[in-house]
Amino acid sequence: MTISTKYQPKAAEDKWYNYWMEHKFFRSVPDEREPYTIVIPPPNVTGVLHMGHMLNNTIQDVLIRRARMKGKNACWVPGTDHASIATEAKVVAMLKEKGINKRDIGREAYMKYAWEWRNKYGGIILEQLKKLGASCDWDRTRFTMDEDLSDAVIDTFIHLHKKGWIYRGVRMVNWDPQGLTGISDEEVIRREVNQKLYYIRYQVSGIKYQDGTQKKSSDLILDTNYLTIATTRPETIMADTAICINPNDERYKHLHGKKAVIPLINKEIPIILDEYIDMDFGTGCLKVTPAHDLNDYELGLKHNLPVIDILNDDGTLNEKAQILVGEDRFAARKKIIPMLEEAGALEKTEDYKSQIGFSERTDAVIEPKLSMQWFCNMGEMAKPALDYVLKGDIKLIPEKFVNTYRYWMENIKDWCISRQLWWGQQIPAWYNEQGQWVVAKTKEEAEDQFRISGLEFRNLTQDEDVVDTWFSSWLWPISVFDGFKDPNNEDINYYYPTNDLVTAPEILFLWVARMIMAGHEFRGEVPFRNVYLTGIVRDKLGRKMSKSLGNSPDPLELISDYGADGVRIGMLRSSPAGNDLMFDVEHCVWGRNFANKIWNAFRLVKGWEVDDRLGNNNETAIAWFSSRFSEALGEIENNFNQYRVSEALMSTYILVWDDFCAWYLEMIKPDYQQPIDRESYAKTVAFFEDILKILHPFMPFITEELWHDAEIFGERATMDCCIVAKMPGIGQIDAQLLKETELVKDVIKGIRNIRQAKQISPKESLNLQIKTNSGIDYNRFKAIISRTANIDQIQFVNEKVNDATSFRVANDELYVPLAINIDKAAEKERLEKEKEYLLGFLRSVEAKLGNERFVNNAKPEVVEIEQKKKADALSKLEIIVHSLSELAG
Repeated sequence: MTISTKYQPKAAEDKWYNYWMEHKFFRSVPDEREPYTIVIPPPNVTGVLHMGHMLNNTIQDVLIRRARMKGKNACWVPGTDHASIATEAKVVAMLKEKGINKRDIGREAYMKYAWEWRNKYGGIILEQLKKLGASCDWDRTRFTMDEDLSDAVIDTFIHLHKKGWIYRGVRMVNWDPQGLTGISDEEVIRREVNQKLYYIRYQVSGIKYQDGTQKKSSDLILDTNYLTIATTRPETIMADTAICINPNDERYKHLHGKKAVIPLINKEIPIILDEYIDMDFGTGCLKVTPAHDLNDYELGLKHNLPVIDILNDDGTLNEKAQILVGEDRFAARKKIIPMLEEAGALEKTEDYKSQIGFSERTDAVIEPKLSMQWFCNMGEMAKPALDYVLKGDIKLIPEKFVNTYRYWMENIKDWCISRQLWWGQQIPAWYNEQGQWVVAKTKEEAEDQFRISGLEFRNLTQDEDVVDTWFSSWLWPISVFDGFKDPNNEDINYYYPTNDLVTAPEILFLWVARMIMAGHEFRGEVPFRNVYLTGIVRDKLGRKMSKSLGNSPDPLELISDYGADGVRIGMLRSSPAGNDLMFDVEHCVWGRNFANKIWNAFRLVKGWEVDDRLGNNNETAIAWFSSRFSEALGEIENNFNQYRVSEALMSTYILVWDDFCAWYLEMIKPDYQQPIDRESYAKTVAFFEDILKILHPFMPFITEELWHDAEIFGERATMDCCIVAKMPGIGQIDAQLLKETELVKDVIKGIRNIRQAKQISPKESLNLQIKTNSGIDYNRFKAIISRTANIDQIQFVNEKVNDATSFRVANDELYVPLAINIDKAAEKERLEKEKEYLLGFLRSVEAKLGNERFVNNAKPEVVEIEQKKKADALSKLEIIVHSLSELAG
């Protein structure tokens, strides 16, 4: 094929992805090979590709492609999550635009609309992943509300209920007023927020019962005493049912047994005593609002206080509030302040910072709310799930997350699994007209249970709530292989347990831990062996990428601008497991440049003419690169074995850009318009083919494009593709040759520095004289030195050479005679200026490298550049100092 002067990513990406799909290269079925399995963390059907997806799925694709090339039966299962809260919000909004209320049309009609929405939009993100090059087995695509997967959810609910681990009860839950549903503790994101602390006066009542009758609040005779309560939530004072003080607090001894009055509504509440109150915090008094605070609820239970819920499900005040009815909670907070001021009940206001819970799905401020919900007791399931990690049966990468995991599992709480939504798996509980209930998969089974229990079962209704979305996704590694429908089917027995899971640390407990629990409960073994935890993708300023900040680039635009391979390389460049990635578009520029480097190197080799009459004088260069390739392959393997994907990429990059392109090709390339010998050409083509193989997991498109160049590699069979090429193995490594070649490279750099210092053209050939003390056989490297440094003649000497510029490499002394007449005074002046400049430059570089903050915070490649600047400056300085010495002597 004719190769274009520039790499065209778009054309290659479309051509080869379609080719791979057409010829089923991603397809996996059980066979005799060792399986390698990854299940994708199912993205929400409401989602579109963002930078976090890009990082996560690039890593997964690198791992799956590499396993495929190592001869394993690689299976990457894709799919999507039904995302109850997010999807319901989208569908309700769509219906609202049509003037439809979901309650008016009923559940059945609503679900038709929801499925229509999912079928239209739910697959967008999977199609976008294809643009990235994701080599998933798309024939295995699953959805958490597929019929079989939904059956698994219902069967799991029934199974755990029969064990007594699922129960129903009134508890304080995290209520999402926007999503109109309860959510679990793990779905609450806590943030520090700037607030106001309001100091409110509650007057102490002194009721006098002269006639023995109960007085109305308006008839209360008030003491001059009052209590001051500090609160961030003045809008909830109407729900207060007590004031609590510590019985040991001397300041309030005189108030024991008395009552106080809630401002504005003049309602009398008791002053109660409890050592739970911290006397040194605030005023030492606490307003107790059992309906709207978890700690207050527990205190209320202890003291048998009434519970007054003044908030509707949507966060507006209801009639129990008596004032500000119908106002949103935050609007009510603003309006109640002037009312308290007017009543003389607001003592002061202070700025205050505190942690506030936000819904992970809707970002609404969470409202503690008493609600009848379904819960799952996690205690028994947590124990084996913790043991798997502590014993090393499952490895968390990096290991720093083990302590976090351990803390969560040892302090696990019951899981609120019911959601007040319609989109999802409906809870399999059935109620009779008396409110009695049973758990059963179908109405008929429920009727049988009621009949056996001797209970009425006419007009049974199913619980309206659905289970938490995570209650379906925790079954994902089993359910995608139909492990519930058919526990001994061929797929589940072959692919399970899976190998690697790549996901984000923030769902370590929400998803990962629960999958481990489910794996033990339903299969008696781990669901995966390794969990690779990625970091958060941040911008170059360290901010988390978000739509609101406008700092998150469109991944598809990045792919369009820099090519999928360039973006993949850019994402992986500095993303070690568990550490955040500071993303900069320059990373993608770097990736694109790398692709262009590979392309141009290929064009260079392809442009060579071969002369079969020529002998091979490149044996040393070929032997060196063969050893260097094996050495680098060992580094790459070691990095992959430790899940250091970013480091594996950098080892690959150095091998290709530095060792192959910058050194090996320069060592062997023929002179301009001159041919190359057959053996050198064949070896170089073989090297290039192996390079394409190790590059392929990182850069699948450009490698597949070059792999099929018929002029270089010959005609390929239909299935002879880079995607399934056998990964090269580590060959023999000549450590002595590698060491000597590094010294020879320093020789070449030294000669180049002399050219630069003396302003000698690279086209002008020089002579080199060597006084060797190291034992290196420079005769072996004569061809390399001559070609790469344009040396006409190499001689070996035993004494110092006069009238020559010299430098040292290790213990060897090297001399470059310069047969030119120079003005010594002018040359000395020029060299002194150059020396002064280099010393100043060196000081600035050393100041940077001596700055601990710079070294710790700068990107590794930036630090590496500064270190290289220092080394180059020192090398040039050595030559200048020597030249000045010679001019003086």
